[in-house]
Amino acid sequence: MRWYLKLGSWIFPARASTQTWLVRTFALFIGAAVFGVGVYVTVVIQNDKKVATEEHLYQQAERAAQLIERRRDDGNLGAILEGISRFSELELTIIGPDSVYLDVRPAGRPAVASVGTSMSVTAEEPVHFFEQRSGPLSRRVYIELYRPQLGAAVRIGQPEPQLLSLVRRMQVALVAGMTMALLLAILGSWIAANQVTRPLLAIRDSALRVAEGSLDESIRVETRAQEFHDVARGLNLMSEAYRQKIAELERLAQLQNEFIGNVSHEVKNPIFAVSGYLEALGSPSLDVKVRKRYAEKGLVNLERLNSLFSDLIEIARLEYREDLIRLSVFDFQELLDEVVEMLRPKAERKNIELVYDNKHLFVRADRNRIRQVLINLIDNAIAYSDAGAVRCRLRRHLEKVRIEVVDNGRGMDEDHLDRIFERFYRVDPDRSRKSGGTGLGLSIVRQIIQAHGEQIHVESTLGRGSRFWFELPYVDEDELIGD
Repeated sequence: MRWYLKLGSWIFPARASTQTWLVRTFALFIGAAVFGVGVYVTVVIQNDKKVATEEHLYQQAERAAQLIERRRDDGNLGAILEGISRFSELELTIIGPDSVYLDVRPAGRPAVASVGTSMSVTAEEPVHFFEQRSGPLSRRVYIELYRPQLGAAVRIGQPEPQLLSLVRRMQVALVAGMTMALLLAILGSWIAANQVTRPLLAIRDSALRVAEGSLDESIRVETRAQEFHDVARGLNLMSEAYRQKIAELERLAQLQNEFIGNVSHEVKNPIFAVSGYLEALGSPSLDVKVRKRYAEKGLVNLERLNSLFSDLIEIARLEYREDLIRLSVFDFQELLDEVVEMLRPKAERKNIELVYDNKHLFVRADRNRIRQVLINLIDNAIAYSDAGAVRCRLRRHLEKVRIEVVDNGRGMDEDHLDRIFERFYRVDPDRSRKSGGTGLGLSIVRQIIQAHGEQIHVESTLGRGSRFWFELPYVDEDELIGD
């Protein structure tokens, strides 16, 4: 593989950390800028400086040569050149092919042997530039100009101009500064990349632990960057939402398993009973009265089975919101009158008094659904009472109407209170089955009340009775008239 391909794969690897990418990107772009500036400073400016210096020297050498040519026969030429040298610090030298004809230099400046004592120019190459260091921080520049009229060369030397010396020092400082800038940029990019990658690595590690099953772990980042805190907070919220959904799914799976087990158990009993009665009815020797009794019991079990499936469908519709709550305003006492009239025969058979005379109060709710609630609660109160009374009370409580169904029946232990709204849960299983209950009535009640945004409550004392109550939004009668 060619070297530049290897270099490219090193600079731009197929896979690398964010910190590596950031540092190399900074180094590449800033390095390219430094390289460009360095080339410009060392090549372009250096060349421009050289051209300007040589042009300036050439002009001085040309003027000096013209002066020498005009005054070469003048006996005062040496004095004139010394005066020029003294005031301008120029070295003025006339060099022949083999010797120096005239050498004028500033006072106190010795001749420099390395400059040479013979001319280095010819008619074919009439101009020659060179320079010589005159100290650790200074240098002198020279030009030799061949003059055919003289048959010799005019050499001029002078200190490097201050402006050019300053430019040269600025070049050095600029290159050093750009190099320092590159190093600082790489260091700064490494620090900045570390500030970026450190919280990213923390988020990655936490996410991996969550993926491995540590669902209770929250993501924490130690950084001052607000964006990373926002990302961590968002991921924690998402993780919390997933935890809740997983917990809910686990709970629903458990309820589903329990539900299926309960349904299969509840359905088997009436099916087996109907099957037994039908088998007995097939016997030709069966007495007519016994046959009739078996047929009636079979029908009772079929009715019980039908009620069970009806209640199951009702719960499913409520849970999956296939049947939405339809709110309306109605007189609750009128609804209570209807329900009591329907259940009065059952109460009279057990010699139970129904007390339900209340003030007329208007509520906002689904009338048909609340009718189901009242039927279930009052029917249960009658079923679990052997005598006495069942009271249905209404009273306004702040902006709600509180509805209570109270009986003085058998009641129940506190151990049952947290579970009586569960499906198929029965305080007295044997008695419930004898009464034809499905064990779903109170579960339906809770579903309906919760669909209204309220809660059903219960208090009970064993041997003294039970009290169920819930609340519905109150509607003022004046409001109703205004509508």
